[in-house]
Amino acid sequence: MNALITDEQRVLLLANGRESLQNPDFDPAPLVKLFTPDASATWLLSEIDPDDHDHAFGLCDLGLGAPELGWVSLRELATVRGRLELPVERDLNFRAEKRLSAYARDARLAGRIVV
Repeated sequence: MNALITDEQRVLLLANGRESLQNPDFDPAPLVKLFTPDASATWLLSEIDPDDHDHAFGLCDLGLGAPELGWVSLRELATVRGRLELPVERDLNFRAEKRLSAYARDARLAGRIVV
């Protein structure tokens, strides 16, 4: 799990999780992009549940043409493997250019996450 999210990102994701609990209109930019290098899955994570540090919220795309906002287990992501058995990776160059809701809107229109 540590390879997927840095300590600095975890602090920011938890802060977003706390803000989200207090402000229902909170729409942060995603902080982390995870992907399967040998499959079509992508996750843009914007927050971690402050009461359950295993659950992250974001835009999830399993490569089936139906990306959706939702919760994902970080422990489960650490076990995911693609066709060639490669693990999920963090995109080291990802920098969000818009809010999560805008990524979700664009993904629904395209049928996949577009960054």
